[in-house]
Amino acid sequence: MSLRVFILAGEPSGDRLGAALMEGFKSLSPGVTFEGIGGTLMTAQGLSSRFPMSELSVMGLAEVLPKYRHLKRRIRETADAVVEMQPDVLITIDSPDFSLRVARLVKEQSQIRTVHYVAPSVWAWRPGRAQKMATCIDHVLALLPFEPPYMQAAGMECDFVGHPVVGEPPATAEEISALRAELGLRDAPVVVALPGSRRSEVTRLAPVFGAALTDFVSAHPEYRILVPTAAPVADLVREEMRTWPSDTILLDPRGLEPSVAEARKRAAFAAADLALAASGTVSLELAAARTPMVIAYKFQWLTWQIMKRMALIDTVTLVNLVSDTRVVPECLGPDCTPSRIASALGDVRSHAEAQAAAMALTMERLGEGGEAPGLRAARAVLARLQ
Repeated sequence: MSLRVFILAGEPSGDRLGAALMEGFKSLSPGVTFEGIGGTLMTAQGLSSRFPMSELSVMGLAEVLPKYRHLKRRIRETADAVVEMQPDVLITIDSPDFSLRVARLVKEQSQIRTVHYVAPSVWAWRPGRAQKMATCIDHVLALLPFEPPYMQAAGMECDFVGHPVVGEPPATAEEISALRAELGLRDAPVVVALPGSRRSEVTRLAPVFGAALTDFVSAHPEYRILVPTAAPVADLVREEMRTWPSDTILLDPRGLEPSVAEARKRAAFAAADLALAASGTVSLELAAARTPMVIAYKFQWLTWQIMKRMALIDTVTLVNLVSDTRVVPECLGPDCTPSRIASALGDVRSHAEAQAAAMALTMERLGEGGEAPGLRAARAVLARLQ
């Protein structure tokens, strides 16, 4: 009898994880069938999404409230569909506000095995989330090597399956050279600037990044600035860049196939000598390209006050955490100022080699050179099922 999987994702990053996991299942368990919710990448792997995943890609309280009743109905509909299907396993991917509510309703009505892909960052804050999650999740697939003990302590099975960043193909020398030629960079050193992928981030960070880079380039005029951006915020980034150095280049992904846009972004990261980036998983993408970086983030005042009191860690940068170092400088909260950022960029420029070992160790610990994370995740699910 073939494996039957109900799988759901709620945002583009989850769609990528889900597609790789589905591909892994198909190679290990031919004849596997899928039902659930996903985006274009999961659809390409054979999923017929029960409704558009975009209905779930909602961020922030102001955005969620008008759609609350609709989302609540979708949660109930999805849980009922899982119980009716009686799959061998329900796999929820990230998006905990939706995923874990579905899993909870499923567990109230059945004994269906539940797997959640992406462990909550209980090592950073709100550790009680693990115990709450354990009431409806049997097995967790973790992206970071230090996460399994936290999940196991709460009573769940957990396997580290590798981070998806290690599954991305590195930019080739030809791709880097072609991008440099296309953009007219010649042999100029490059600093890549990444002020976020959400409108709220760009609005807060772009003015600070622009002022910091203006200061940096005035001291180091040989540098060119390159700004790879996400399609939903491309117009906003272009608008914000009007006050940046005049020869700043925007790398706009619109009009390109997603795979082409991703390859261009990887080439831009690899072509860069320095990076200034918003806090987030982009630090791992930069580490994969071995690009030394400065991480900066400006929080709302109340958010910063809460974070200072609740945080369990002294760094937000995943490269620092995974490598157990603190070599990537951070300009966070009140330290996210143009002068501090420009100074940090200058320090990293003068000692670029200081981050090399930490980036290599991070990639090694995330599974670089090993089995593809999607295949590893599928193998872990099947092993626990048996």
